[in-house]
Formats: sequence, structure tokens, C-alpha cells
Amino acid sequence: MRNRNTNTILRGVSILFLTAALVLSIVSLIGYSRQRNNYPASMTIGGVPVGGLTPVEASQRLLEVYTSPIEVQYNDAVVHIDPGVAGFQVDTETMLAAADLSRTGRSFWGGYWDYLWNRTSIETQIPLSSNLADDRLREYLQNEISSRYDLPPSPAQPIPGGTSFLPGLPGQVLDLDRAVQLIGDAFRSPTNRSVALSFTRSSAARPTIENLEILLKQIITVSRFDGLIGFYMVDLQTGQEIHFIMDNKVEITPDPDVAFTASSTIKVPIVTSYLINRGSTLDTETSNIISRVLGRSDNSATDQVLERIDKNSSPLIVTQNMEAIGLKSTFIGGYFFNGAPNMLPNRLTPGNQRADIFADPDPYSQTTPSEMGALLADLYQCAQNGGGALIAAFPDKVSSDTCQLLIDFMAQDKLGSLIQGGVPDGTLVPHKHGYVPASDGIVRDTSDVGIVYTPGGNFVLSIYSYHPVNNIWDNINPLFGDLTKAVYNYFNVTVQ
Repeated sequence: MRNRNTNTILRGVSILFLTAALVLSIVSLIGYSRQRNNYPASMTIGGVPVGGLTPVEASQRLLEVYTSPIEVQYNDAVVHIDPGVAGFQVDTETMLAAADLSRTGRSFWGGYWDYLWNRTSIETQIPLSSNLADDRLREYLQNEISSRYDLPPSPAQPIPGGTSFLPGLPGQVLDLDRAVQLIGDAFRSPTNRSVALSFTRSSAARPTIENLEILLKQIITVSRFDGLIGFYMVDLQTGQEIHFIMDNKVEITPDPDVAFTASSTIKVPIVTSYLINRGSTLDTETSNIISRVLGRSDNSATDQVLERIDKNSSPLIVTQNMEAIGLKSTFIGGYFFNGAPNMLPNRLTPGNQRADIFADPDPYSQTTPSEMGALLADLYQCAQNGGGALIAAFPDKVSSDTCQLLIDFMAQDKLGSLIQGGVPDGTLVPHKHGYVPASDGIVRDTSDVGIVYTPGGNFVLSIYSYHPVNNIWDNINPLFGDLTKAVYNYFNVTVQ
């Protein structure tokens, strides 16, 4: 009887334990199933912890992290950039699919067994999947950051009352390539979403050509010269020009350019015409004659050059050659000896038909600042690279060697004043100066045209002046020098 009761008790206890075990197993299965529906505690997606979250919750967290603005510091500005606006997008579908595959890919019962024994799951990292449109980000940086916060270099400024320039200041320009890389990294980081952008330092800008022109006019305004002055300058690197006319310190239109007495500057077209028509292979005698023409401004030697072009009509040939390269107001009507007949009497040109201004130009020989400057610029381009109007007009008669030969002859003019007086010693200035006393012995016309070679750039200057009473040397010579010095300093200004 006792044994029967004992067995009954044992059987009941066993049933009780089995029922409890079954209940615990069911509860554990339910808990594991619920946990299996969420991501493992050790899982990260794109660096964002998603343990215990459902796919919907994980997607929301990813979007919260990767669509939040990043902070960008540039110079003294702080800018917040929306990733979507700058072309960054997160591919949540791809990442969640990979996470789901990792979550459900292992054995159910194996995972359940680990769950029962409270084993830590293996850390799972789903890499970030995203897209960044570099061109869109670059465009955003240019329009919203660079254009607003770059510090452009400040150009050198002319010193009022002088001929020099104050150095400009360097600028700061956003390093776009580096910025695209840094911001792209910040977009892809869940935690490091602040960026300090770098910049490149740009050199200080040279003064503008407009500032140079203002300075040149100021120099004339404060000078002691109160006559008519025509100024022409061309930058031989860029082709930029400055051209103006001032009469008694008042600016007047330079269109059409004013005709001045060419005086000895006409010797440049004369020798140019000789080389066009007789070639540049010179014997010793001819070389010596041309050296006297351009180096010592010898009038008798100039007449010899004219005779060698053509004994009867060389002034007409010189004038026609200049017309062929577009110089409509430049001509010579006769020889230099006293009493020479004028072969072009009362010649009308655009320069000498102006009714508003009169420089009393010599009826034998005239030109304008811009035309003589254009001739020198053509000579330079011809010598440097075979370009310019001379070779275009006379392709079978003119070469680079021809033009360089003429420039070398012009370099023999060692006046040391006017344009040459405004440059440092040793500066190469092939030029031709001129001044003509009137019949009463008073000099009313002074001019100088030249090519100036400098470390900072080469340029042509063509300056003509006229005074109806007296073109006083002590007034006009320092003015030519100051104008030249200002242009020289423009090309050679100190930059930081």
C-alpha cells in the first residue's frame, strides 16, 4: 500500500516537472522567436547600433543619423549642409536586406540553443551602402561655400602722387578637391559629422590695368606740363592697351587718334620699309648708315636710306607700306634735307582732320601715338613668334630675323632720357625719340616710342606731346620718365 502511494507521488512530481519544462520551453521559444524577429544585440548597420530593433525601427534610425546635417567650418564661417541637397543618399534597402539575411541565415535551433545558454551572439557589421554625386557636391561647394566665403586677393594699389604701387594681399581659395573628400567622409560617418575645410593661398593680384590708367592720368594732371599729350601702351603678353589724349590736363576722346608731328620717330617706318623692299641682308656700309639713322638720329643718313629704297618715290613707298599694315595716319611726304619737295601736299588722314583739337602737325611727316605703338608691337610679335601685321602683309619679304634686326638697331638709341629715363639702369629699351625745333628755334614737339623689356613683362610705349608755346624740356622730360616709371612698376610690382 505504501509503495503504491509512493509511486503515485513520484509520478505526479515527474509530470509536474515535465509540465514545467514544457512551459519553460514554450516560453523560451516564444521569447527567442520574438528576439529572432529583431536584430541581434551585437549588430551594427553602417556603423549604427541596431540591436533589438525591428527592420522598420532600424531603417528609421539609419535615416535619422545619415540625413542629419553635417557641420562645416571654413574660415570664420560655420555652415550646416543637408546631405541630400549636396547629393548624398543612403541605400537603406540594400543594407536592411543584408542585415535580414544575416539575422535569419543561421539555424533556428542552433540560435535557440545559444539563446537558452545565454551565449553572446557573434558581432555582425553590415557595411554602409550609399551614393555620393561628386559633381553635385562640387557644384554646391562652389555656389554656397566658395563663392560666399573665399577671400579673393586684393590687387596692388597705386600710391597717390607717386609712380609706385602698394603691394596687394594674398587671398584664400577653397581647396575643392580636398573639401569633396572630407565632406564625403563626414556624410558616411555616423559619429564624426563635423569638418574643418582647408584652403589654398593665392598670390596677391597685380594692380588692374584700370588702376594703372588712373595713375598715369594723375601723373599728367599734377605735372608742370600744360600742353597736349597722347599716350599709348600695350601689354605684349596680354594685348591689353591704354590709350588716351589729354589737352592741358583735360582728357579728350582718342578716337580718331590725334595726328602729331612724327619728327625722328618716322625713321622707324623708313627703316622698316627699307627692309621690306631691299631685304635684311645688309653690307657693312648699309649697316653703318642704319645705325646712324636709329642710333644717332642722323637726317642725312636717313635720306641715304630713302634713296636706297627708290630714288624717285621712296616717301610714297614708305607711306604705302604703312598703309598696308593698317596705319592710315602715318606718312612721310619728302626727304629730310632743306627744301625737299613735299610729294604728299595737304594729305588728309583720320588723325589730322579732327576739328576739336590741333597739334600743328608737320605737313611732311605725321603719325599718331596708337599707330606708332601698333608698329612697334607688330615688330615685337614678328621677332618673337613670326606673328603680327608685318608678316601678314609682306609674307615673302619679312621674317622674324628681319624684325629682330630692326629692334637691335633701335636699341642703339642711347639717349638716357624720356622713356629710357624712367627705367632702371641696364633695362633693354629699343626706342626712337624725336623733337623738332620750329623756325623760331623753339621746340614744340617731343616724342618717344619704344619696346621696354622687364622681368615682370614687356610692353610698348608711344608718347607724343605738343605745346603751342614751348615744350620745355625740364617739364616734358620728367613727365615722360614718370609715365614710364609707373608702367614699369605696374609690370614689376612686389606681390605677397
